[in-house]
Amino acid sequence: MKKLAAIAKNKDVVNRIFFTIMILLVFRIGAAITVPGVTLSSDLTNAMNSSNALSLMNLLGGGALQNFSIFALGVSPYITSQIIVELLSMDVLPALSELRKQGETGRHKIEMATRYLTIMLGAVQAYGIIKMMESSKYVTLASTDAMTYTYLVIIMLAGGMLVVWLGDQITVKGVGNGISVIIFAGIVVSLPNQIATAYQKWITMNQGRDAQYLLTGVLQFVVYLLCFVAIIAFVVFIETSVRKIPVQQAGRGSNAKMSSASFLPIKLNSGGVIPVIFASSILMAPSVIASFISTNAANASWLKIFSISESYQMPGANGTTWPMPWGLLIYLVLIIAFAFFYSEMQINPQQLAENFQKNGSYIPGIRPGNETERYITKVLNRVTFMGAMALAFIAALPVILTLSGVFGTDSSLAFGGTGLIIVVGVAIELNNQIDGLLAGKSYS
Repeated sequence: MKKLAAIAKNKDVVNRIFFTIMILLVFRIGAAITVPGVTLSSDLTNAMNSSNALSLMNLLGGGALQNFSIFALGVSPYITSQIIVELLSMDVLPALSELRKQGETGRHKIEMATRYLTIMLGAVQAYGIIKMMESSKYVTLASTDAMTYTYLVIIMLAGGMLVVWLGDQITVKGVGNGISVIIFAGIVVSLPNQIATAYQKWITMNQGRDAQYLLTGVLQFVVYLLCFVAIIAFVVFIETSVRKIPVQQAGRGSNAKMSSASFLPIKLNSGGVIPVIFASSILMAPSVIASFISTNAANASWLKIFSISESYQMPGANGTTWPMPWGLLIYLVLIIAFAFFYSEMQINPQQLAENFQKNGSYIPGIRPGNETERYITKVLNRVTFMGAMALAFIAALPVILTLSGVFGTDSSLAFGGTGLIIVVGVAIELNNQIDGLLAGKSYS
């Protein structure tokens, strides 16, 4: 209550929150407007509840793809462009590497290059999505000539760039990272439906039966809610856990009391939700590319290799086959790889060791220079490994629950996964930024 009262008294924070809500309202209105000339199939909603490429696109689009709306493209092309530019700037293209060292000017030029790449990738992805959904009979087009496809691609591309612009406005004038907040809003909208579905499955369906069935249903629903809260608590624990490396200043006595600033904090999950979003973007790329090539390629059985909800039938002895969840394994490997990649971007051990030497700081018991760099690298790798394993577990949880048949054929009840990681991560980020704004006002 004290925090709410402090927010209400802070005009700047209230204006930022109100601005963010208004931008999200604009996004939700756009997400409900279906692209003109397109008829939706009743199977589209069921497809979005499963863990396939389309559901991942819908997730990164803030839930706009399930209506094939003008915002259906979402922020996926922008995220993919960021991945490509970040990878190329890691000493792959010297020009981009130099721009990273030029401070704010270089960052602005890199951002512009990312926007231009977003437009090119967005056009390709929009056409791929149209062909994929058309070949899967999820949508019916009024016409299939070249002008119709061009018209649809332009509308989706314009909508996608508008979503990116709305995200930028939230980042500058609102609270939180705009892109993450838009994805967050789309996921949160579906949570009440998930709880309502669970209530209907275990309580409403048993109300006309014997008392014993109703009691069992109530217990199942309560256990479901408790498990849901437990997994949220676990994600919050992972997102807030920090490994503190003690740091002292040269000339300060060894028995001097260390302040909170005398620690180098390394988060257990320093990449936050970025590794999961990056992995989702990469995993859905083959389906989009296949749809872009031809309709037959879009329906090819080999695409099941990249589906996290399906198992690919591997050939066995004597003409038999055995299931192998390649899609899930690839997804987990990508999450772990991007967790290490992003942690190295966030924390550079070599640069930290150099800064310690310049500032006269040192880690007790560790020599300055190369030994400090090796120590920080070792700690960072250990911490990141644990965080990556936790991320992979949470992301794989709904798939494991669905494949095990815990919820029957209704995969929408499975908790955990990419959506929950994004929701918790963004909620913590929003809370921290609001705390920072309130602290800044108090200091003033």
